[in-house]
Amino acid sequence: MFRFLPRVSRRDLSYFFFSQHFSDGVRTTLAILLPALVGAQWGDFATGILISTGAVCVSVADTPGSAKHKRNGMLAALGMVFGVAVLTGLVAPYRWLLGLEVVGLAFALTMLLVWGARAGSVGSATLLGMVLLLAHPPTLAQVVPHALLLLLGGAWYLVLALLQQQLQPYRAAQQTLGECLHAMAGFLQLKSTFYQESTDLADDYRRLVAQQILVNEKQEAVREVLFRSRQLVSESTPASRRLVLTFVEAVDLYEHITAGYYDYDALRKAFGASGLLAEIAALISRLATDLDYLGSAIQANRAYGSPPPDRTREWDRLQARIAALPPPDAATGTSPRVLLKILVNLRDLIRRIGNLRRYFDEGLLDEAPPEASRAATHGQFVAPQELHLRAFTENLTLGSAVFRHAMRMALACLVAFVLAESLWHGQHNYWVLTTVTIMLKPGFSLTRQRNIERIIGTLGGGLLGALVLKLVHSGDARFTFLVVFMVIAYSFLRTKYLVTVVFLTAYLLIMFTFLGAGYLGIIEERVTDTLLGCAIALSAGYLLFPSWERDQLRDLLAATLRANLAYLRQLADRLMGREVPATAYRLRRKDVYVASANLAAAFQRMLSEPKSKQRHPTEIHEFVVLNHILSSNIAALTTTLQEADTATLPSPESRRALTSALAALTRSLTRLAPEALNPETATQATLPEVRSEMPATPPDRPLLDQLVFLQKVSADLSKVTEVLAA
Repeated sequence: MFRFLPRVSRRDLSYFFFSQHFSDGVRTTLAILLPALVGAQWGDFATGILISTGAVCVSVADTPGSAKHKRNGMLAALGMVFGVAVLTGLVAPYRWLLGLEVVGLAFALTMLLVWGARAGSVGSATLLGMVLLLAHPPTLAQVVPHALLLLLGGAWYLVLALLQQQLQPYRAAQQTLGECLHAMAGFLQLKSTFYQESTDLADDYRRLVAQQILVNEKQEAVREVLFRSRQLVSESTPASRRLVLTFVEAVDLYEHITAGYYDYDALRKAFGASGLLAEIAALISRLATDLDYLGSAIQANRAYGSPPPDRTREWDRLQARIAALPPPDAATGTSPRVLLKILVNLRDLIRRIGNLRRYFDEGLLDEAPPEASRAATHGQFVAPQELHLRAFTENLTLGSAVFRHAMRMALACLVAFVLAESLWHGQHNYWVLTTVTIMLKPGFSLTRQRNIERIIGTLGGGLLGALVLKLVHSGDARFTFLVVFMVIAYSFLRTKYLVTVVFLTAYLLIMFTFLGAGYLGIIEERVTDTLLGCAIALSAGYLLFPSWERDQLRDLLAATLRANLAYLRQLADRLMGREVPATAYRLRRKDVYVASANLAAAFQRMLSEPKSKQRHPTEIHEFVVLNHILSSNIAALTTTLQEADTATLPSPESRRALTSALAALTRSLTRLAPEALNPETATQATLPEVRSEMPATPPDRPLLDQLVFLQKVSADLSKVTEVLAA
């Protein structure tokens, strides 16, 4: 349960205490706690609790993103919580009408997911407000005053959030950028393990792909904050320009990290005994640490501090050791040429990480104008978020995953409501319905994971709370524990749900003792309600219109192939001498990262589902790894061509290898998605015309080798796809 505690470094603590999650946790705690304390001080604790409830509801809609979208989401939640509070108060005396409201709103509010995660969070906030109101439904005369108090609490949270945003307009961007560099450092650290003979390569790939998902999530978070904010991009203030340029540099660095692919099994066999691979791994690990320190400094908004270590000297020592190797052995086929390629890659990594340190250099701003054109196209890097009624109506079919989830939520809430009303008459029986609304997720794998964490966290939190209450008798000391537990619970809400449940349960127990309730009875009821709610949610996820990851994988596989085909096509354009605009290239690169991460995430979720619901796990894992190798080598070759001074005509052998790779990817795509057979796909499968002024040159052996390798990987992908498409 406390796996997050071991090996916590000072840098990890810095990332936590300066993170957006921690600042959100402190703000949420303040917004919830202060009204209750003021109410208690004035002798009207119930009013204070109601205002705090409004703050809790609106905080659910305060998801990360641009300032404008956060504000709009919280305003929407504020209005909807007020409206639903009035409706719930009016129908509360009529239990059958209340049941209809619960079912109808559970369906309608869940359907808001068709407009994206933020709209879904607004629905969740409103649903939570309705369920919490069931604890003590107001009388008819109290309906409007109750709703106004909820509105006041939500407005109080909104004012706090907007005030923090106004006072620190760049903090969210700095925090997300720092977390992005932290994730990239973790990715680079994992790359170092490929050079260590003690690790299993299959294991290394699994962990690398899992980290790739995290890096993509963090990059998307930075794009949301940076590229949707007028103040951060269009107004081009010094601080905003520094953030935008640093993020662009960071994405280029990540491409360079992913492009460093080699035959690690052959490397280990050829050079493992020399000790060189251990030195390479150590240097990469230290570079990852340097990158991590950069992320920590940016996130904390502090100076970098001491002069950075000189990794160039370490690189020079490594170069000297490689130069001292004996000449290539024709008998064994070992050649230090691959080590020289690794050396070049490491030198570029050192240079690019050094470039990121310019974030702390005021002189960086003098270089902004050449890069300003990148920021001008920022809108292309984030998906549009528009609310069209047609999106809602088009999803009112069983073919829609959102519609099936909404039906599942409505039926599960109906069961929970009937159970709480007729069979279970605890003092807090609304906890059953609350558990269902929070635990039931669109996919079974996430529902299962959340339910396990909820049960373990509730038991652990009950034990923690009981220990505090048993050992600590001072009211002031108990209150201190309550505040600390609240901050921890709300800080980990979006990152480690298990931690949130542990400390949320503990602080609720302490809070109820201040209200005069016996904590043993509260623990018993909390555990019982949690078990009932989790059982309903898990059963609904498995039995009612279930959504299995295997059903989504075909589309995700096709999307990944489509992105890699376009990525390979831009490489072909470069080889044939055609100009590829920087923005177009970055968009294709982003599409590959996003599609690969989505596929890997879905595959991981599938592995947590019942064995009977999984399909071709071995082949899909092979596809994910081959896809990573393919995109890495395309990136490596593209980087080489970008840095070349002149373009030369590829040899006929190179053209054949490239054509074969394009054709193999096209075949794979059309197997998975026959509708992909269109003129655009046909164009992507052929080489462009050669630019007439390009000079003809003899065959370039390194280029030919790389293209032949791309051809082989594409052919292997085609074979795996044939099995998956059967």
